[in-house]
Amino acid sequence: MLSCSRLKELCSQQKISADQLAGHLARGGFDHKAAAAALKNWQKGLYKPRPRSEDVERLASGLGVEPAQLSQWQASYRYAPMSARKARLVTQLIKDRSVQDALDILKFTPKRAAHMITKALESAIANADEQEADIQKLYVCEARVDDAGLRIGTKRWIPKDRGRAYPIRKHASHIYITVAQE
Repeated sequence: MLSCSRLKELCSQQKISADQLAGHLARGGFDHKAAAAALKNWQKGLYKPRPRSEDVERLASGLGVEPAQLSQWQASYRYAPMSARKARLVTQLIKDRSVQDALDILKFTPKRAAHMITKALESAIANADEQEADIQKLYVCEARVDDAGLRIGTKRWIPKDRGRAYPIRKHASHIYITVAQE
């Protein structure tokens, strides 16, 4: 997937305008106007239209860099059986660190969420390896945890005084890990 922040940074470093890059995209099936609009959306962080791998390769050739430098890889663990608040404590430890440091930190973190976040991180690393990225230069650019609501099948009750019943609420969360090449 295209890294919008890296694209914007490389455009400003090399002083290449959006119109010049749109010329490279126009050869790939877009007309010039649609390519310019798509490029402006991508620089803003919007993925409409969704950038394909051919678009990333054309942008990389226009900027004179490798496609891996413009890419980022992500993985998710959906409906992880843990509240988002508890998992966020662990994701804050690994954000903006190299992949190897993040794996080491997660290995020695005594929280239950560390195992689930390790799974998501290893999946993101495998996605990057499949696209032939340099694994030694990867870092965690985004580690995010969203609330997924109550877990399905956990509608239970605990008895209280005077015949009352209180619900037992077990929460779930979505864990998103994104890695990019330095």
